[in-house]
Amino acid sequence: MKYNYINTILLAAISVFLVSCASSEVKETSEQDYLYKACKDPRPQICTREYRPVCAIKDTGIRCVTTPCQSTIHKTYGNACSACGDPKVISYRSGACEESTK
Repeated sequence: MKYNYINTILLAAISVFLVSCASSEVKETSEQDYLYKACKDPRPQICTREYRPVCAIKDTGIRCVTTPCQSTIHKTYGNACSACGDPKVISYRSGACEESTK
């Protein structure tokens, strides 16, 4: 009879541990929404007009020998598809840029 109680307590402890691990994984997934995602080839040719703003890192084409050198800028696009449709965009993240440059 004692053996069943020990197994039950051990199973309960493992369950609590696994539930706590699962809840921390959910937090990590939601925080990843702020990470930049690379645009993949082939680039989209046609996009919907859905408005879900993204902040994209766009290559300016400027290459410098000395610093400071602004070789990339942050620009807000209406959605991820329209951002990656621009061949100069390197990557994007969800949400508008704090200071959008045009």
